[in-house]
Amino acid sequence: MWPAKDYTRITFESNQELRYTLLSVKNPERLVLDLEGAELSAALAELNGKVTAGDPYVEKLRVARNRPGVIRVVLDLKTEVRAQAFTLKPVADYGHRLVLDIYPLVAPDPLLALIEGEGGMAAPASSDARSGAPAPAARPKVARLATVVIDAGHGGEDPGARGRGGSYEKDITLMIARRLKALIDAEPEMRAVLTREGDYYLPLQMRVDKARKVKADLFVSVHADAFVRPHARGSSVFALSERRATSEAARWLAKKENDADLVGGVNLDVKDRYLAQTLLDLSQTATISDSLKLGHHVLSELGEINTLHKPRVEQASFAVLKAPDVPSILVETAFISNPEEERRLNDEAYQDKLARAVMNGIKRYFAKNPPRPQSPLASNP
Repeated sequence: MWPAKDYTRITFESNQELRYTLLSVKNPERLVLDLEGAELSAALAELNGKVTAGDPYVEKLRVARNRPGVIRVVLDLKTEVRAQAFTLKPVADYGHRLVLDIYPLVAPDPLLALIEGEGGMAAPASSDARSGAPAPAARPKVARLATVVIDAGHGGEDPGARGRGGSYEKDITLMIARRLKALIDAEPEMRAVLTREGDYYLPLQMRVDKARKVKADLFVSVHADAFVRPHARGSSVFALSERRATSEAARWLAKKENDADLVGGVNLDVKDRYLAQTLLDLSQTATISDSLKLGHHVLSELGEINTLHKPRVEQASFAVLKAPDVPSILVETAFISNPEEERRLNDEAYQDKLARAVMNGIKRYFAKNPPRPQSPLASNP
């Protein structure tokens, strides 16, 4: 189970394809999931213990044998919801999966939350995540605030790359993203929003969608990837390419990152409405140009604290960078597959250096490219 404000996900895994029936029951609100051709196992019997008190949507869960060959899972809900279930074929380390996603009837509005001063989707960073970052000061009255959306790559069932020392990319990226958010929020004319606030998977399209909903000025996706050779090292920055990747490695990495939806688990029956729109949008060319400018400044700052994997901003067709009107970059902070870089990525002081380097690159970009005046995110009068 992966509870979050955006949605709660429950995943069942099996060595054979799962068949199911999903029903919604009123008064009180419940979801009834019948697993067909299944037997009651120890894992299913213990499922109720996985419900946390902080789950926004699920109050409790019950599992029992309904009839021969059918196991019934009943979810008592805290509120009315909309739910979808779908199956996934084996991929990566997973067998057959049945996914149940539970959404609020009205999705949280990230723009409203940001304007109301709740800090967007981000949960308060822990004290260790904020170490070295200044506390946000009282904001002076400015014409408008630049909004930066920070995307911590992977999450939940999609751990991303794994280091030899046991580190998961999804954890490293969230720690660095929280540090970067704290630094941006401390700036008088800037504010930050995290796409995900905890350990759960967010589909690539939803990450792009959040950036557009808050009318972001910039989108920065944070990663710490792996390569087939453990000696690969260094920081990289990527921007979108509408045509072809600038290197074989960039093409390989883009495919790997785009496949994250398969690992994290996305209903493939839902079409990506940005896919056709993005390539037709006349603003895309200008957006890519701005993305390259931002990427250049960030890469230059990263070069001050780490070896650069490539001396220039690379381009490839990353799905997470396809907002047609938001300059977007993907930052590979270091290679988690390199034992030395994995150790550094787990060091709090180095995480802070990485966050500050990205922050400095963003400030350099804004100094030459002020935020668009049409953004509605102005400070309070």
